[in-house]
Amino acid sequence: MVFIISGPAGSGKGTVVNEILDRSDAFVCAVSATSRPMLKGEQDGVNYHYITREAFEEKIREGGVLEYTEYCGNYYGTLVSEFVRAETLGKHLILEIEVDGATQIKKKYPGAVLVMVVPPSADEQRRRLYDRGRDTEESILKRLTRAKEELEYLSVYDYLITNETGALDRAADDFFALVRAEELRAACDIHFKNIYFGEAE
Repeated sequence: MVFIISGPAGSGKGTVVNEILDRSDAFVCAVSATSRPMLKGEQDGVNYHYITREAFEEKIREGGVLEYTEYCGNYYGTLVSEFVRAETLGKHLILEIEVDGATQIKKKYPGAVLVMVVPPSADEQRRRLYDRGRDTEESILKRLTRAKEELEYLSVYDYLITNETGALDRAADDFFALVRAEELRAACDIHFKNIYFGEAE
């Protein structure tokens, strides 16, 4: 199964994903690809798959990219090979991507489950962004504006998880609960076909 996790800046979506991966080995997180140069301290295949702009465009033409965007002159996206990797490992795939990419994948892969992680309030989101101490005032204001735009996509998402401050376990529990719900939904469909259409053992 494919789970797409999105969320505005300050939602803590990355922290939630890390908690999920720490608590269960049933999931693997997709590594995005980019045409930007590798920065000091980064590792190919860990932070990103680093490929040239020309190679990225070739993969787009060949259908080897599920979703992509261009930002500041560089491509960012998800390669089809990440789906193949998860399938080979026999694990559920998690994609931590923005709403634009999520909707692109949903169109190509309707079975993907879209999950939006949000902060408990706009005030708490603002506090988290300031407390990180890595953004300028202008950058924070842009992120807050972008958050409002991202939340307009909520209607196309399947689940909403509120990441309460100091309650990371609860957010992860909510994710595992929705995974179980999706597994039961899939099992229901399979068993219905098995029982009534003779596709069972």
